[in-house]
Amino acid sequence: MGSAQPLTTAPMHGQTTFLFSELASDLEHLNADIAFLGIPFGSAYTVGEISNDQSTMPSAMRQATDRMVRSLERYDFDLGGPLYAGKPIRAVDCGDVRADVHDLQAHVARAEQVVRKIVGSGALPIVLGGDHAISIPVLRAFEGRGPITLIQIDQHLDWRDEVNGIKDGLSSPMRRASEMQHIEQIFQIGLSATGSARQEEVDAARTWGAHLIPAHELHEVGMDAVLRLIPDGGRYYLTVDMDGMDCAIAPAVAAPMPGGVSFAQARRLVHGLVAKGRVVGMDVVEITPRTDINRITCITAGRLIVNLIGAAVRAGYFD
Repeated sequence: MGSAQPLTTAPMHGQTTFLFSELASDLEHLNADIAFLGIPFGSAYTVGEISNDQSTMPSAMRQATDRMVRSLERYDFDLGGPLYAGKPIRAVDCGDVRADVHDLQAHVARAEQVVRKIVGSGALPIVLGGDHAISIPVLRAFEGRGPITLIQIDQHLDWRDEVNGIKDGLSSPMRRASEMQHIEQIFQIGLSATGSARQEEVDAARTWGAHLIPAHELHEVGMDAVLRLIPDGGRYYLTVDMDGMDCAIAPAVAAPMPGGVSFAQARRLVHGLVAKGRVVGMDVVEITPRTDINRITCITAGRLIVNLIGAAVRAGYFD
């Protein structure tokens, strides 16, 4: 890659930054408490994963900003006050990781580079997907910053070793995470139905020691019981595949399924993790904006991010 080519590109249409943040194009001198980043797609199984609807998710999330937060000074009843609680929090939008039509894998390396720069600057990375393969380069960027407990909301297990010869695609983020030395524990919440998992993947996940919490079990025991399973005082990374959420509040996904995680449960998880230890990063993935209804899927995802930020501000993360 030539030095003249940037790692990211600025959003170009409509609301050009997420949650009214300022645009940050200089990644070498990043000065922020929170950094938003779009990664439109990860390692693709076919060309369809590059040009599909999920690749427009970062832009759609930005366009829904004014429904997630009407404006930054407004009182938010989820948080007990305005988003940043009157504190001088600096949030920036780093734009989207640059893709190259002549090298359809180079953006994955760029994604890892960008997140390494964000984490190295001390900012909290919050990533807007794309498909779930984007979590792999993001998690790799935390190398040497463990131990990290990985928390996933998802309908699917995501322990495939390879598909079409691709080992770091959207069905494999938990398998690849399990191979990273800085990932200590994995909790997978909201599993349901059949998805892509076969007995082989379930066995591999259980043998490694992943904590598998099906949606029906979550509904029976409640999120507080799940939170008690997660070690206190940890460093947590949260990845939310929106197909793991209740499809009444997240209809715009490629694999909608009834009985997913409710917003109240996911919100409780977010606030509980912030209270237990330190959330070091978050991503939301797998929205298909063209099938969204009144932007509710983007708004649901955005409100989870808002709750993470608001809870982190009030917990003194940025003081």
